[in-house]
Amino acid sequence: MRSFAKIGCLLLLSLALIACAPSSKQADSELSDSAPLQSIKASEVKDAVPRADPILAAGNKSPYTVRGVEYEILKDARNYREQGIASWYGAKFNGRKTSNGEIYDLYKATAAHKTLPIPSYALVTNLDNGRNVVVRVNDRGPFHADRIIDLSYGAAVKLGYMKKGTARVEVTILNIAGVDDRREAVGGSYRYLQLGAFGAEASAQQLRSRLQPLVSTDVAVSTVQSGEKILYRVRLGPVANAEELLQLQELLQANGYDSAQALP
Repeated sequence: MRSFAKIGCLLLLSLALIACAPSSKQADSELSDSAPLQSIKASEVKDAVPRADPILAAGNKSPYTVRGVEYEILKDARNYREQGIASWYGAKFNGRKTSNGEIYDLYKATAAHKTLPIPSYALVTNLDNGRNVVVRVNDRGPFHADRIIDLSYGAAVKLGYMKKGTARVEVTILNIAGVDDRREAVGGSYRYLQLGAFGAEASAQQLRSRLQPLVSTDVAVSTVQSGEKILYRVRLGPVANAEELLQLQELLQANGYDSAQALP
């Protein structure tokens, strides 16, 4: 009987600990992080390739507040350059959504920044050894006063500070033709939002029927060749400008559709 009572007490204690555990990403960030079980070499980490991604609503709410501190997204990040301390994050967040809804892959060259527009591309240089990496900023953080950027595990490996944990770095935004002024120029390059691509036309038509009452723009189903298969994609648009694209993105997110992909 004593053994059963002891087991019961342990189960109750475990349930109590689970109930009290932090559940939010911010609270969870206080817990210890770790490197993945499968390590990677610096030579295996590829630089992010800058492209003219639109700056949508996802991840760019401004101002926003974390732990009582208010942050405002930079309206013009051109020529941004800053030196400070970089940290890294790894296995604890692998597979989770980043601030703009992308899936965090700790082996890719990505980063979290408090105020750079998402997405942005930056050259990060380790001031102690001269090594550098181009990262895609798609997340928010690190929310520590003494750190300016949080790199993915892979980016930290490429810069050679993964084991140390932090490094002195310089972060330089990449001013690339077609990437700058995206808030104003999105409409000319990205005119549609794609909500999905299906192997069955019936599935695409069902999604179209659910979306059309929500928006004033057209929702269409079109076909696209993918290898030997034909996919039926659901697209909204065309939109006239960047402002309309942002409004449409926000409307879709408010209704539970947060995976819209901007297309030419």
